[in-house]
Amino acid sequence: MNTNSFNRRRDPSPHETNQMVFGIRAVIEAIKSGKEIENLYIQRGLTGGIILELRSLLKENDIAFQLVPVEKLNRLIPKNHQGAVAFISPITYEEIENIIPAIYERGEVPLILLLDGITDVRNFGAIARTAECAGVHALIVPAKGSAQINPDAVKTSAGALYRVPVCRHDNLFKTAKYLQESGLQLVACTEKTNDYLYKPNYTVPTAVILGSEENGISIDLIRIADHLAKIPMFGEIESLNVSVSAGVLLYEAVRQKMTSK
Repeated sequence: MNTNSFNRRRDPSPHETNQMVFGIRAVIEAIKSGKEIENLYIQRGLTGGIILELRSLLKENDIAFQLVPVEKLNRLIPKNHQGAVAFISPITYEEIENIIPAIYERGEVPLILLLDGITDVRNFGAIARTAECAGVHALIVPAKGSAQINPDAVKTSAGALYRVPVCRHDNLFKTAKYLQESGLQLVACTEKTNDYLYKPNYTVPTAVILGSEENGISIDLIRIADHLAKIPMFGEIESLNVSVSAGVLLYEAVRQKMTSK
């Protein structure tokens, strides 16, 4: 399995505290030094040469950001943020286009987990922990609308986020199509089907899709999925926690792989 290397962090500067970088110049330097930007907030309405330099750098590196009122930045950091606050990711993101060929080259059967809109940090960490234990090769998350990968997520994952590659992509639909073109079937875990999770054959290259408890999987991904699979429910509560659902489905894949040997 591919493993992420630990990021070697320099001693914190006066502008870097607890995975946070603030100040326009400090954010620029963080990007130039190769730091992975988890979230970036820029004050709405800023002008001037240095902000243009930052915007150009963001475009060049395809880094997403949010324009926010100054009040939000003031809540994040009471110090002189100069209109820019960034959160640094504790991991290095990877490209799924590099991971899939490497899995095949090693003679392994890909098992990928695509997370559509999982925003709770602890759920995300718990899913990562289960994924690592189940032999998942990579996690795929959207660039926007996903849980922040912060120290709390890493702790909840028991360090699994350092071991399972995480890929962040702007368009999950295009990424899912790439997976299909690479020979993976898409199995979407959803209650909008009569088929149970036991029906798909997980011994072949597979990408399992999980959605948020609130919104589920986006309709575009549902439409292109090769299989829709639901978990049988016998109680009065209509759904499981998404991290529990991940465990149930992934270990069905593990069971099938073990019994097929």
